[in-house]
Amino acid sequence: MQVQNETKPYDSINVTPMLDLAYVLLVVFILMTTASVQGLSINMPKPSNKPSTEKHPLKIVQILPDGNVMLNGVPVNMGELESGLARAKGEDAKMSVAIKGDPRTQYAKVVAVIDLCNKLEVSMGLVTARIGT
Repeated sequence: MQVQNETKPYDSINVTPMLDLAYVLLVVFILMTTASVQGLSINMPKPSNKPSTEKHPLKIVQILPDGNVMLNGVPVNMGELESGLARAKGEDAKMSVAIKGDPRTQYAKVVAVIDLCNKLEVSMGLVTARIGT
């Protein structure tokens, strides 16, 4: 049995405890610096309790399954639709159009109405649920 001589120097140094201590100090440093940093002070606008008083007309354009077009429940052709929307835009430039296409109709009719609204530069939206429910 060999007995190790105590006077012999070590060939390597165990650095694991030193790295553990460095990581703990790093975590403490990060936590302390983030806790001491205060956020920016920003003046946020206060919400208003008053409802918007602006009321702009909404025109509803429906495309029926047979391809006929209705403007606010009145059957119209594409020429009458264009003149009606242009007249409404002349009265109020911020008017908008809700386009409701029946699922059984040809999509080309819906696209034609969208193109007409783009041509007249009218804001529009597509209705995806039943009107009036």
